[in-house]
Amino acid sequence: MSANLSQCFPLRRSRVHEVCGPGATSFAAILAARGTGPVLWVRQGWDHQALHPLGLARVFDPARLLVAQAPGQVDALAVSEEALRDGAVPLVVTEIVQPLDLRQGRRLQLAAKAGATTGLCLIPEGMGSNATETRWHAAPRLAAEGEDSTALRWEIIKNKSGTLGAWDVRWDDTAHRLHVVPPAGERPGSARAPG
Repeated sequence: MSANLSQCFPLRRSRVHEVCGPGATSFAAILAARGTGPVLWVRQGWDHQALHPLGLARVFDPARLLVAQAPGQVDALAVSEEALRDGAVPLVVTEIVQPLDLRQGRRLQLAAKAGATTGLCLIPEGMGSNATETRWHAAPRLAAEGEDSTALRWEIIKNKSGTLGAWDVRWDDTAHRLHVVPPAGERPGSARAPG
């Protein structure tokens, strides 16, 4: 049984979640667009792939973005934990490059609960913390001809408080909102696929 996307997204507050895959940055940007207030994005300073705030402008106002450059993962986790606990920033996005142990994951969860904030860790595929509330895989999907918006496949691959599911979604730049694309046999105007 597949969950309805609205039961899983936007992500549950006061918890830390994870996303992996080539569409992870887009997932984080769309999550940021669903909220209000500043977004803290914690990166490791040695990473040469820079986050370009203007590149996110299609999705949310880059003036809301605060970028923290930490020397390494230990410092990135410390910054994230303090920001989650403080509660002044409603969304904390943290780029993770090494596996978190259960203690580190649990500390982030407790901080998010204390600050009533949402945490999102961008992780490499195949890695993740046992303490995470949900883990998602986000990847681009081939868009239909004529579509001018971002098409993604989102799959929830771990969910502590619900079912798993997969959705094709499209970010509409004009309407500035997320659309769930129905499966091929269930699109309006199409005949239901024989079963």
